[in-house]
Amino acid sequence: MRVPWLICGLAILLAPATASAQSPVWPQHTVRLITPLGPGSGMDASARVFAERLSAKWGQPVVVENRQGADGILAVQSFLSDRDNHSLMFAFAGLLSINPLIHGDKLPYDVRDVVPVASAIDSTLALTVSDTLKLGTLADFVKAAKERPGQLNWAATTGLPLYVVAALQKSAGIDITQIAYRDFSPAFQDFATGRVQLLATGITLLLPQVQSGRGKFLMVTNSARSPLAPEVPTPAEAGFPELSFNGVNGIYGWRGMPESLKARIAADVREIANDPAVAERLKPTGSTMRPGNAAEFAAAIEEQRAKVAAVAEAVATKPK
Repeated sequence: MRVPWLICGLAILLAPATASAQSPVWPQHTVRLITPLGPGSGMDASARVFAERLSAKWGQPVVVENRQGADGILAVQSFLSDRDNHSLMFAFAGLLSINPLIHGDKLPYDVRDVVPVASAIDSTLALTVSDTLKLGTLADFVKAAKERPGQLNWAATTGLPLYVVAALQKSAGIDITQIAYRDFSPAFQDFATGRVQLLATGITLLLPQVQSGRGKFLMVTNSARSPLAPEVPTPAEAGFPELSFNGVNGIYGWRGMPESLKARIAADVREIANDPAVAERLKPTGSTMRPGNAAEFAAAIEEQRAKVAAVAEAVATKPK
């Protein structure tokens, strides 16, 4: 009668060893965290804070690699060259929401291979008007643009800022002229002299223009105010709720990543993002915390994709 109990006891003792053999410890070596923007950018700073905390949690180095350029395409290509669970990306939603619209069939990666794992932060974008116009609000700018159709100029960095201004023109019924720059630095010089009257880009790039008196914030594009400039209204507060676009960023894995690993990474990212000390460290970058699991990150990307696609379609079908 004792034999069955002995067999059961052995089965219980052997079960953890068998499970361990089937599910090896992760990570087993250094983890690459690839980001599509360069050193010193807000995204780079955020990625490094998360990498530092994740390395402490995982017991292996988490190394940030910058692969900037080509709308994030270079970062994706570097990431997909490994196709394993020790390469991750810390990047903006535009890899999946905007790049397919911009590049179409020429996009050199399959968006299905880039899988949302965990949202981490929202970057803050903003609209700033040149002080040469002496305007106080976004409504004032719209009024001025209607009085001077085609005479006011704007510039924006690539990606989401371009669509924000396109959405403004469509919803407000104004005609303003884009000045395109290969390198965005001269845009700030033209902004200071009044050649460009409206800028759309990250809030940290615009803050020096405002602090020097060369410009004034009209709004942030995010649905919540930025702790970096808490006096600046959101689109809803400025009277243009349709211009609300959140700059969601997070961690991506590849298509073959196990669901259990995605859940673990998301839980670790959430814990880090909920730490007030991390929020304080990232405040100078204009970032706010956005902890979320794979499904929540994917939903935020899809929301952005749908809004950007609607703007692109509206602009394309605009009467001539």
